[in-house]
Amino acid sequence: MEFFYQIDETNLFSPQVWFILSIFLFLVQHVHSFQFEELKKYIDSHQEEYVETLREWVAVESVSTDVQRRPDLERMMDMTAEKLRDMQGTVELLPDGTTIPLPKVVTAQFGSDPSKHTVCIYGHVDVQPASKEDGWATEPYNLTDINGNLYGRGASDNKAPVLAWIHTVEVYQKLNMELPVNVKFIIEGMEETGSNGLEAMVSAHKDSFFSDVDWIVISDCGWLSRRPALTYGTRGNCYFYAEVRRTRVQVEGPKEDLHSGVHGGTVVEPMTDLIGILGKYYTLISPSGEILIPGIEAAVAPMTDTERETYQSIEFNTEDYRRKIGVDRLMYSSKVDLLAHRWRQPTVSIHGIEGAFSDPGSKTVIPARVVAKFSIRQVPNMDPKEVEKQVKEHLEAAFAKRGTPNKLKVTMVIGAKPWLADPQQPLYEAGKAAVQRVFNVEPNLIREGGTIPIARTFQDVTGKPIIMLPIGGFDDGLHSQNEKMSRYNYIEGTKLFAAFLHEASQIKN
Repeated sequence: MEFFYQIDETNLFSPQVWFILSIFLFLVQHVHSFQFEELKKYIDSHQEEYVETLREWVAVESVSTDVQRRPDLERMMDMTAEKLRDMQGTVELLPDGTTIPLPKVVTAQFGSDPSKHTVCIYGHVDVQPASKEDGWATEPYNLTDINGNLYGRGASDNKAPVLAWIHTVEVYQKLNMELPVNVKFIIEGMEETGSNGLEAMVSAHKDSFFSDVDWIVISDCGWLSRRPALTYGTRGNCYFYAEVRRTRVQVEGPKEDLHSGVHGGTVVEPMTDLIGILGKYYTLISPSGEILIPGIEAAVAPMTDTERETYQSIEFNTEDYRRKIGVDRLMYSSKVDLLAHRWRQPTVSIHGIEGAFSDPGSKTVIPARVVAKFSIRQVPNMDPKEVEKQVKEHLEAAFAKRGTPNKLKVTMVIGAKPWLADPQQPLYEAGKAAVQRVFNVEPNLIREGGTIPIARTFQDVTGKPIIMLPIGGFDDGLHSQNEKMSRYNYIEGTKLFAAFLHEASQIKN
């Protein structure tokens, strides 16, 4: 028997029509619920396989900051490409846009249905250096499972999140389910050194690889607390070298380091000058953490009442945070002030002094050349070019007041802009729905204090909306000793990504 009901303008709002529509919506909703339950079961039953794959990836010392380890990094990129090829993805290894040979960027595509949205997943598989001697409790390149935590360099930053996205596509394939959206991957191997050449590569493929992309997802970040989070902003970064060196006008003869007993008191020491000007631009004892470079604070976008209310509603305990990082007190006692200075206020950090003696034991030497390395985190509405000008003028003026015969050279080596998205856009509503489905809670809407330069590049070059969808824990120790990804976050994060793809597919054009 064939059932047919004619819908026209006369019966559009009849009880029969609404009954049929309600039955249809009920069936659609329950079909998806059934599919998602199948996806979750498959992910749970294959978690050991996923952990083993992560173990294989962590074992590759894909350090991008050390040219000597470039073969390992190349091997990691090949492994990534091979994994995606095994899944029948359309894989390409694209040049990075530089004239200096660097690891190629891996791209892949799954699905090309023009009637579907297309989501592009960004990630990286290079890592920071690590060794057992740094203070690790385990071997950093041997993934170690302790009480549900998977310890290893790159486990959280960013190999597990990349794999979780790959597993997500793989699960749909294994269950013969159609992906709800087209999925593209762009995975690089130079993120830890500033994504060298990636901006040029993105620009070159703006009208090809990125032409049909609707949204870009980045999962290279973490939660603020135990509550899942969606990230809608990151700070930028201006990184400087301030070099002080002796001149031959003052010290005739060799330019080498000098014996402090023989020459101390006869020369103006570069280290003294360097420390002198470092104290001129930032004071650690200021209750407000004020930056003393003229113009820096004036460029910061004022905090709105809505933003302050958002910060107040975030699940974050300042005392837990204080204990976690191991300090006696924080610079700010209120949650709003602390989060504001962590996310949306500029900060100055002194990272080290090159040329200073730092090995064990004593050495009575006057360095001939010292270089301070410091950075200023950028926030809206700061401009790195203007910051560079302000820093140089301030340090040069402070240096001139010392009346020293030594020379100062200030160089900005990184000028990354901040990134900020609108968390009210539909993409974030999809993220909220996915978190609610998997974790049964509303996510924290947060910003990151760190810098992910590619986010701003994607925004400026492609014009595509971006969401950061983290699965890393608040205590994963990125770039630190004993970095880890919890098994819970890894497996539940894979489910989150699967839920997000469905929610993204429901966004109206």
